[in-house]
This record gives sequence, C-alpha cells and structure tokens, in this order.
Amino acid sequence: MSLTVALQFLFGLAISLVAGYWLVRGYWRLRSEVRRQAEGGAPLRSSRTVIWRDPGHLSVGRLEAGPCGRRGAPAPPFHFVEEHDTGSQPCVSVRDVAGQTWRVKWGREVHTEVFGTRLAWALGYFADPAYFIRSGTILGTRDLRRARACIDDQERFTDARFELSERDVERHFDAHGWAWHDNPFVGTHELNGLKILMMLVSNWDNKDVRDVARGSNTAIFEYRLADHQREARYLIIDWGAALGAWGRNPIQRGRWDPEAFAGQNSQFVTGVDGDIVQFGYQGQRTADCSSNITRADTGWFVRVADRLTDDHLRAALLASGANSAEIDLFTAALRARLDQLRQAAATAP
Repeated sequence: MSLTVALQFLFGLAISLVAGYWLVRGYWRLRSEVRRQAEGGAPLRSSRTVIWRDPGHLSVGRLEAGPCGRRGAPAPPFHFVEEHDTGSQPCVSVRDVAGQTWRVKWGREVHTEVFGTRLAWALGYFADPAYFIRSGTILGTRDLRRARACIDDQERFTDARFELSERDVERHFDAHGWAWHDNPFVGTHELNGLKILMMLVSNWDNKDVRDVARGSNTAIFEYRLADHQREARYLIIDWGAALGAWGRNPIQRGRWDPEAFAGQNSQFVTGVDGDIVQFGYQGQRTADCSSNITRADTGWFVRVADRLTDDHLRAALLASGANSAEIDLFTAALRARLDQLRQAAATAP
C-alpha cells in the first residue's frame, strides 16, 4: 500500500468516525425529545420551588454522621425486599431495624456517590441521604441475579452504598426532571453555585432531561411540609462520576482516582475574562455547566464553602469509605480548587 493510499484510508476513517459520532448523538437527542414530548412536563402540585437552602454551620461530627444523623443511619438487621434490574450496577432494596427502606448499591461509584451527596448537603443542596457500609448481612435474600456477585452464600456483603428511600415523597425522574438551561433558577447564584460544585468534584455526568433516552441525572422531589404546603426541590440524583478525571469522551473520564483528580487542578479555573470566570471542565454538557459563571456567582459559592474546613472534608471522605492516603490527596486537591475559586472571585474586572 502506497503512502497516498494509506493517507486516503486514514482520512476516510477519520471522517467516518466523526460522522458516526454525530449520527449517534443525534439519534439519542431525537429519542430524548420524542420521549419528553410524549410524557409532557412534570405534574407538579407544589406552591414553591427551591434548589438550595442555607445549611448553617455544620460541625465536623454532624457532617460525618450525615443528613439522617447517627440514629437515622442504616442499622442492622437488614432484611431483603427486592432486587432492581435497572441501572449500571447491582442494586437491591432492604429494610433496616427502624423500618426504613434503603437502596443498596455496589460497584465503582459507591464512594463517590456517598461523598458527593454528603458535600452537596453540607453546602445547602438537596440530595438523597446516602451512607457507606463497609460490611454486613442481608437476611432473606432470594432469586438474586446481578447482586449474586455482591452477596455471598452466607448473605454477607462488603463496600455498599445505602441510599434512603424517603416516605411520602413524590419523585419526578427522567422526562419529568429539569434542564440546566430551562428551570426556575436560571441566572441565580444558587443554580450557578450548583454548577460550580459539579465542576469542583469533577462530576462529568451532568446529563439532564434533554438526555432522558440515555438517563437524566436531574430530578424534582415534592415534599409535603408541616403547613400542608408542597415544596418542589430540584436536585442532582447521581454523583457517581466524580473525583476522577473529567473529559470529552469515556476514554478520558474517570472516577474516585485521587491522582487523576489532582492532576487536573491546573485546568480547573483557567482565567477570568471581564466578569466571567473560565473553567477547563469537560463533561456530558460542558457549556451548560461551565459557561457564564460570574465572579459574583463564584464569590457567593466561596462564602458558603468557606464554612467547611479541611477537617470537614476529611470527615466526609472518611464517611465515604476513603483510606488515609485517599483522604490526604483528595482533601489537598479540593482545598487547592477552592483557593482558585477564591482568587478568581477577587480578581478585578
């Protein structure tokens, strides 16, 4: 084969790959839009909507104990309820000693999901309460499929994430979620602060309702309050793709990798252009997360995050099952990124 023929072949292959990428992307976008149109918007009955609430000052112990506190954390004995076949990782539901139902998940996202939800909660954002359970037993398991690899013949398990299935909550998932560019909070510090948080922890899986055919990671939960009013809370429901490397494609991306996470610190805040803070983040929806974040947005986020010391970060990582080396590396990297945000917010236009 001559050099000319080889180059023509490689050029044709490159064109085919690019065309294939855009065809696949267009296919999923079209499927998502068709599904959204068929299902319509979320049938909300709430009189108010919120995306953030001032968390106040949390103690280190309170952060480690989690949103349910030590008394509300999952406690044995755990009794099997059912196995779930959806999702990328094995998952079952169990009932604990207090009668609470928990979704138990295994796999590569266990640590990141617990840390992501814990940090989001500590900063005032809504998240499903999640706990890392290092080992235990699930009684009464039966007819296991994917979870058979995670629960042995003595019904024992290790390294699991327990996510609370709260009672009396109306959950709007998938086509009834929300989009980054179209929600009641567009242009607010609170929404842009959530975008900063996603980039801070390198959560590259920021798909929204426009990606419902592939699985949206945004949702709306409706709560009935003490005054008989309903409140719609907008939240991120998947923090599993975090604390690794971000990237444009699956080959570049990772999760729970302290070296890769710290390795992108120099690309976190890349500059300030007038009033706009620029980020090197890349994800499923890069522009939706990284564009039009102002110095005022960044300053607001820094003021909220400044309540968290390194001891708070360490407590959240410990509660997520991190070992001592991971705790040291992640804490240092997160602190370095927070310092970059502070510097960007203080930069004169």
